[in-house]
Amino acid sequence: MHGLVERVEEAARVIRDRSPITPRVGIILGTGLGGLASQIEDRTIIQYTAIPHFPESTVESHAGQLVLGRISGVPVVAMEGRFHFYEGYSMQQVTFPVRVMKALGVDTLIVTNAAGGMNPQYELADVMVIEDHINMMGDNPLRGRNDDRLGPRFPDLCEPYDRKLIALTRQCALELGIPCQKGVFVAVAGPNLETRAEYRMLRGMGADVVGMSTVPEAIVAAHCGLRVLGFSIVTDICLPDALEPVDIQKILAVAATGGDRLSRLIPRVLERLSEAG
Repeated sequence: MHGLVERVEEAARVIRDRSPITPRVGIILGTGLGGLASQIEDRTIIQYTAIPHFPESTVESHAGQLVLGRISGVPVVAMEGRFHFYEGYSMQQVTFPVRVMKALGVDTLIVTNAAGGMNPQYELADVMVIEDHINMMGDNPLRGRNDDRLGPRFPDLCEPYDRKLIALTRQCALELGIPCQKGVFVAVAGPNLETRAEYRMLRGMGADVVGMSTVPEAIVAAHCGLRVLGFSIVTDICLPDALEPVDIQKILAVAATGGDRLSRLIPRVLERLSEAG
């Protein structure tokens, strides 16, 4: 954490100089889910390479840029592409943008991902709102000396995903006719997909979907006092007794279908947040 406050402020200063927007909501767009960014009005686009201390996104379908503007009248900052632990970055690097969002004025974080569905009731392209998570990544972004200016030494995670936002989201999904599951996300380090035995273990632990992101960002969001709303799009079915080799192009196509649903759902949620003040 040494020097982290200074690095965060340096990155935030560069972003403020490029955009007049003071964002209220931060959005992290996962694999294949960048379509929502096209709905941002009065857009300012900043490449990650232009922001001090931002890593480089190396994953297919991650554009690697920050977009500031408004959705449903709400000022937002959206990441088109995130950073992953499996890319070789530290947990502190992976979560650095969350801290920058906080410094810019964000009070609510919406985080999305593409995930493997282990719950047999789930179908491809289903939207699942995350109600809880399990960290199986083997590391934690808060490991090391704590800087009290960033958050408490021992942040509470009894409610890592805001229950009021979950209830609001499910109501909005019902109004829009979008099927919306609610379940538990488990994060693993990756980048390999899981074995049959691992899927059985993770499902037995109580997880509904599995992915390689989101949990570090949610932990840091809790550390710095942000409300969090999380979404998984089920991009492949991971039933151990019917497991098939993955097809990345098929996963991206399914993610796009689920992303279309999120592109309708998230603006409605933001609209309701705007109405609530």
